[in-house]
Amino acid sequence: MNTPSPDYLAQLLAEEKALQFAAFDNTTAFALGQVALDLAATAGLPVAILIRRNGQRIFQAALPGTGPDNDSWLDRKSRLVDRLGHSSYYLRNLAASKGTTVEEMYQVDPAQHAAHGGAFPITLAGTGVIGTIAASGLDQRDDHYFAVDAVRHFLERSKQSGEARP
Repeated sequence: MNTPSPDYLAQLLAEEKALQFAAFDNTTAFALGQVALDLAATAGLPVAILIRRNGQRIFQAALPGTGPDNDSWLDRKSRLVDRLGHSSYYLRNLAASKGTTVEEMYQVDPAQHAAHGGAFPITLAGTGVIGTIAASGLDQRDDHYFAVDAVRHFLERSKQSGEARP
């Protein structure tokens, strides 16, 4: 992996700051999952999707081309976000920019935490990180941007429909 630039790290953090929810409950999680599933199915992507809120698995789907290993990746990526509060891709790039690994930097067990792109924090405005959306099945950069795009599409749809809360 090339050493990420400070500008790229700032861009990844800006995504997290910009993509926040006014409210997020199980119904919201399910609706976000449906948006992600629709995006993946339309593009024919071999991706597995997981959405968790406060540690509870609320939505999970696996499209053709995925397998049981993707479930493990989803869980491990999500645990990293739960523990450190940033996207798994940002954390991987941050460690690389310092010439180290997430495992060394934060003393996390790679059997429990995956420092690979694909898990993105569900952030409640004014509260902080309360969950994750995770994708597995693509290249880690593509997994990351798939999750980001799903959140972005969901928030844009919610805003356009005039819903009081996404």
